[in-house]
Amino acid sequence: MGTKRARQKQEGLFYARERAEAPGHPFYERLNAVLTEAGFDAFCEERCSAFYHRKLGRPSLAPGVYFRLLLIGFFEGIGSERGIAWRVADSFSLRRFLSYGFEEATPDHVTISRTRRLLDEAVHQTVFTFVLTEVARHGLLKGKTIGIDATTLEANAAMRSIVRRDTGESYMEYLRRLAAEAGIDGADDDVVRRMDRKRKKKMPNDEWVNPHDPEAEVTKMKDGTTHLAYKAEQAVDLDTGAIVAITTHGGATGDSESVRETLPAAGFAVAEQIDTPTAQGPHQVHAQGLSEVVTDKGYHSGPGLAEMSESVRTYVSVPQQPRRNWKGKAEQQAAVYANRRRVEGERGKSLSRRRGELLERPFAHQYDTGALRRLHVRGRGNVAKRVLLQAAAFNLALILRSITKAGTPKGLADLKRELIRVLWPILASLAPLCEPITRSPQDSPSSSCRPRSCGRINQNSVTAENRGSNTGC
Repeated sequence: MGTKRARQKQEGLFYARERAEAPGHPFYERLNAVLTEAGFDAFCEERCSAFYHRKLGRPSLAPGVYFRLLLIGFFEGIGSERGIAWRVADSFSLRRFLSYGFEEATPDHVTISRTRRLLDEAVHQTVFTFVLTEVARHGLLKGKTIGIDATTLEANAAMRSIVRRDTGESYMEYLRRLAAEAGIDGADDDVVRRMDRKRKKKMPNDEWVNPHDPEAEVTKMKDGTTHLAYKAEQAVDLDTGAIVAITTHGGATGDSESVRETLPAAGFAVAEQIDTPTAQGPHQVHAQGLSEVVTDKGYHSGPGLAEMSESVRTYVSVPQQPRRNWKGKAEQQAAVYANRRRVEGERGKSLSRRRGELLERPFAHQYDTGALRRLHVRGRGNVAKRVLLQAAAFNLALILRSITKAGTPKGLADLKRELIRVLWPILASLAPLCEPITRSPQDSPSSSCRPRSCGRINQNSVTAENRGSNTGC
């Protein structure tokens, strides 16, 4: 099994000044310190030991290195494993972060992807839980009020490759058959495409599938386009912004259906952290665990509210609906009306504003700047692994932000530039204090080049060969 201890090597027998070295990036140096203090490598090696053999097989990738590589994808804004491998091979600071020397070959994308396929989803979930525990130890998790929202991720599969589940024919073959049934020449592809543009399209997922990624579903994205996609739904602590739980579904899964998996996962995750000691930070985990859940109007449904109200208080935005008939649905009616009263109250309005800030921001960091909006892996299990590590990296960014005031390497660089921009006017205002005094007729010749803040020069202490003229500077 590849471990961190096995990769430690003795230094070469030559002078250090003869060896080319590059200083580590300050952000990654601090991130490595946080991970080392938490025992990240030992934890990963213990959890992954069942997937490694001590002697057989090709040389393996240490578990700590593998998970760090996926963290780099978030911090550097790289979505593909091939891009991560290229970036690591090209950067001295990232080599130092992974403990690779200049003469060592860094992992290629084949090794990264094979390691991901061999390690199951449960291992990635334990790493996410490990990072969440560190978030709780730093006082960045409260867990009383949770916001739930979802977003769609474009799958690594094309719509043009879909086939019918019943006959196995492609989309163009299906169109040619429709054209022949309508009396249109199906041999002319241009005529067939014009016919397709005019007809009303319905492509239900129970009839169409992509053979390369069967678990991806035909989904209408937020920009109005239609793609094969997955859905990532996550629960966020509305007091701190930490991601508590995240689940992955097919792109066409409804919100009221997916929340049945995400809400219990968030409740269990918060309950596991109640006894976590908090060394520092403004928050401690709520002793009663998850108590309130806040969502948008996509989650509003009578059966869903009745089910959620059994364990938590709901603050689900109310959509415009016609008057409903509640006959035989007294439990749902009570849940819907109680939720409406809470949403229209002052606390409900406050939580709604907080939801708009703290639920959308993680999506932007993880999938837009984190470059995972378009997936480069296939299968729900592989998508879940990438999404879990992306969420773990976001939580690590919260810890780094509490320490260094920056959650990414680019954010740290921007912070330094902002600091220089603020300090530059102050330094410019202090510059005249060191300018020479303007010479006047009453002043001696030697006093014209004496700075204001400088003391007198002892002429006797200057050697003869270094003593200059009395009339110049």
